[in-house]
Order: sequence, then structure tokens, then C-alpha cells
Amino acid sequence: MPSQNYSIISEFNLFGFSAFPQHLLPILFLLYLLMFLFTLLGNLLIMATIWIEHRLHTPMYLFLCALSISEILFTVAITPRMLADLLSTHHSITFVACANQMFFSFMFGFTHSFLLMVMGYDRYVAICHPLRYNVLMSPRDCACLVACTWAGGSVMGMMVTMIVFHLTFCGSNVIHHFFCHVLSLLKLACENKTSSVIMGVMLVCVTALIGCLFLNILSYVFIVAAILRIPSAEGQHKTFSTCVSHLTVVVTHYSFASFIYLKPKGLHSMYSDALMATTYTVFTPFLSLIIFSLRNKELKNAINKNFYRKFCPPSS
Repeated sequence: MPSQNYSIISEFNLFGFSAFPQHLLPILFLLYLLMFLFTLLGNLLIMATIWIEHRLHTPMYLFLCALSISEILFTVAITPRMLADLLSTHHSITFVACANQMFFSFMFGFTHSFLLMVMGYDRYVAICHPLRYNVLMSPRDCACLVACTWAGGSVMGMMVTMIVFHLTFCGSNVIHHFFCHVLSLLKLACENKTSSVIMGVMLVCVTALIGCLFLNILSYVFIVAAILRIPSAEGQHKTFSTCVSHLTVVVTHYSFASFIYLKPKGLHSMYSDALMATTYTVFTPFLSLIIFSLRNKELKNAINKNFYRKFCPPSS
């Protein structure tokens, strides 16, 4: 990263929730803190359950465990700083800390998307090629798929961060967001080629996300076709139930992302932008946890067996 960036701007100020009425900030802090803790502890519970319960040592739950790790790290990359700023008057963030936050948020965010795509492929193989499932989804192949998702997330995070922080920032150092959001940061660049950089960043990100979405849709086209060939309604329902939690999370993930990044330009304000961004950074991981915990009967039973009954034994 060029040294001239440091000579012009050495730190940024996160505007975040500064325009909100002061009496609302403690309420938002408590709400987001509870959601953050629930997301953190819930995902740790899922990981511990999968680790303890040998019946869950299958590809689907290996991917779910990796997804829980990515959600924890994505949330940790953004939420603690946001919570601190809600109760603080000091909202500055150094140049290097901002670059790090952008890198890790993109890395873990894209890793999450790639893992959802791999989980869709896992369901496709399990339903459309059940006799070859153990061959196609061997432990070695699953480990390679997980490693590729993390490598892909790292490449995306590094690529976007290097493109953005290669620019020169001058003038205002106020980022109109509660974290180092790429589009808000690009508005502070003082070079004429900023518009082409914005297009480049959007092209890289949208291509990756649309690619993941397309492969998920393709997987479910084949899955639905295979399910419709099952003669009994009970068999169809039982087969489709193994996909419901993953499909719901995919729809939620892309719906919130589309609502935030593809909204019409005229329909937003500083208030709505901040609140809508929290739906993706705080609420989506929180909601994903609830979906996987409640919609997955096998996981729910394992949690109940290994933890709930131990700490909350039934009364005689």
C-alpha cells in the first residue's frame, strides 16, 4: 500500500450512528449485543455438538461447522467495533485497522457464500447420486472443498482490499458507515479514476456472488427434478426436508444482500442505510443460526441430548 496514503490521511472517522438520537443508542447497543452474543454462543454450540456427536461426522455437518466458523469470524470482524462506537464519542479508526477490517469482512463474507454453494452441491450429490455419495464426498474431497472456500474468500478479500487501498485518500476522512464499507470508503478517494475502480470492485464482487447463486439454483433444479420422480408424497417430503434449512438460509442471505446493495439510490438516508446494513452484518448471521438450529431435526436432537438435558435435567 503506497506510503502517500498515510501522509494524506492517517485515520478515518466512522460516522455510523452519529446522526441517531442519543437516547436510542443504548437501546440499539443492547439489541445488537444480545444478537451478537446469541450468534457467537449459538454457533459455538453447533460446533461443539458436531464435534461430540459422532453421528454428525458427515459431509453436510462438516460444511455446517465450517459455516459456523465463518459466521463467527465475520461477526467478530464488524460487530464489536460497532458496539463500542454506539457508546463512545471517539469514532476514529486508523488507516491500517480500516484496511484490516475490510479484508477480514470480505474474506469471511465470501467464504460464507462459497460454503453455501458447496453445501448446495452436497445436497445435490446426496439426492441425485446417492450411490456415489461416499465416493464423491469422501473426507479428503470434503476437506479440499472447505479449503478451497477459505482460499477463495482470502483471495477475494485481498483483491478488493488492495484495489481500494491502492487509491489516494484526501480531503474529508469521514466514512458514512459504521464500518469500513467499500463503497463509502471509495467516495473519499481523490483520484479521477474512482468511478472505474468502483465498477471494477462491483464487477468482481457481483460476479462471484452471482456465480455462487447460479450454482445453488442449478443444484436445486436437479434436486427438485429428482424429488418429483419419487413416487410417494411421503418420500418426496422426507427428501426435501433435508434441504429446507440450507435453502432457507440461501434465500435469506441473498435477499438481504440484494435489498441492501441493489436498492434504488433515492430511497435511503443516513438512518436507513445504517439500519439496513445491520440486517446483513448482525441480523443475517443471527437468523441463519436460528434456521439451522430449529429446522434441522437431527442437529436439534443432538443439541438436546448433549447439552440441554445435562444442564436442564427433567424434573421427576
